[in-house]
Amino acid sequence: MPLVHIDLIEGRSEEQLKGLVKDVTAAIAKNANVPEERIHIVLNEMRPDRYSVAGKMASDK
Repeated sequence: MPLVHIDLIEGRSEEQLKGLVKDVTAAIAKNANVPEERIHIVLNEMRPDRYSVAGKMASDK
């Protein structure tokens, strides 16, 4: 059973998130030869003021 964790900065629409999990599921099913119903995906959405790159908060862009 593949379990995939995807961390994203919040702000994507429900439609975008649904497309993401659909495409990731299809890629894993195809390349790992696993039935789609056995693939689990967890989306973790982070606030921009709780994530930083190179010492700068993502909310400072």
